[in-house]
Amino acid sequence: MTTTKKTTKTKAVKTVKARSSTSIPSLPNNPFVFEVLDAASKQRSKAKKVEVLQRYKHPSLVTLFVWNFDSSVISLLPEGEVPYGNTGEDQQVTGTLSDKINDAVGKMGEMGSNSLGSQDQGRASIRAEYKKFYNFCKGGNPSLSGLRRETMFINILQGLHPREAQILILVKDKNLESEYKISKEIVSTAYPEIVWGDRSWVQ
Repeated sequence: MTTTKKTTKTKAVKTVKARSSTSIPSLPNNPFVFEVLDAASKQRSKAKKVEVLQRYKHPSLVTLFVWNFDSSVISLLPEGEVPYGNTGEDQQVTGTLSDKINDAVGKMGEMGSNSLGSQDQGRASIRAEYKKFYNFCKGGNPSLSGLRRETMFINILQGLHPREAQILILVKDKNLESEYKISKEIVSTAYPEIVWGDRSWVQ
């Protein structure tokens, strides 16, 4: 009986270890940025996080990481919550655009889904908008007025999937790590071609 108990314990330990190992998820073609960040953030080891970022590498991801982690890239957008634009519909809604986006993301979390149905169907992704991001950083487009820059940013946010919009708001304030467990060190390992302090993408 002693032998049987020991054998059972060993098998139980092996089963727990097998369940705890996190495999790299298979994402759809052209995944949303939030899908890639979610997948990387959930990995327990740095090596696995790096593997996810490398597998789903896209210029939009690299651009976001440079904007977020490179101290030489300075956002020209006001820090903090984003107000609504100046359309009549928006003026009738209380709170801020940030509140609306966070509320939508919160509802998605409650439902265990990344969709609110008709409210977010057909929304754009960061992949489709990232080439405009240079406009929001110092040196990117000096001829752009502050008001025009903020309006452009708000318009992009309103067209994005709520979880993509949430990421963009985090990145403008360099706060991506507050939501995702991805560090500058992990990004540097995944994308060694990034030259921090280069700023070429905003000039």
